[in-house]
Amino acid sequence: MPRPRKFLESDVVSSASEVFAVHGLAAATLDDLVRATGLGKQSLYNAFGGKRELFLRALSEDRDEATRAVSEALGHDDASPLERIRGHMLVMAIEFSGSDRRVSLTTRALVESTGAEDPLSTSAKAGIEQLAGVYAQCLEHARESGEIPEDANVQSLAVYFVAITRGMELLGRAGVGRGVLTAVALDSLRVLHRQPMEEADDRPSVRD
Repeated sequence: MPRPRKFLESDVVSSASEVFAVHGLAAATLDDLVRATGLGKQSLYNAFGGKRELFLRALSEDRDEATRAVSEALGHDDASPLERIRGHMLVMAIEFSGSDRRVSLTTRALVESTGAEDPLSTSAKAGIEQLAGVYAQCLEHARESGEIPEDANVQSLAVYFVAITRGMELLGRAGVGRGVLTAVALDSLRVLHRQPMEEADDRPSVRD
């Protein structure tokens, strides 16, 4: 009989996730993963099949957690649907501008994927679909309550907000400040009311 494993896979995946969030898949080394997880290289291979497979496992759990977080943020019924989205976007602007903000593995996978057939791309798209489903539910409530036009395309708007937040994440990673990200967050909401953007001169520059 095989000897029982003396580790929890969930703990290993969590530790590996932190490594991948910092380095990405390509740059993360097996030595990095060994140090972070406390497992030997052979144990990692035996349990997960290799670095790429471990990344995909971590990515799956990361996207589920991200979906839960957005669902919680947009699920409170003590505010209108658009107020919930507005609050969520402003929180994202604050979090993404933090110097210690952890990069999501979905964003890492989007950056490192090589094409439609790449498992990274397939898994990242699954994460986008999950997030879009949460936004779509909130936007549907907004349409039903008359907060957005009746002919609004809820599905495309949902993907739009996923794209905005992923873009904000990358901008924050590049050092773009809170003022700019806040302006992006607020301007992103104007499309829901078909309102014009503020004059460009009134908004912070990426150099600020």
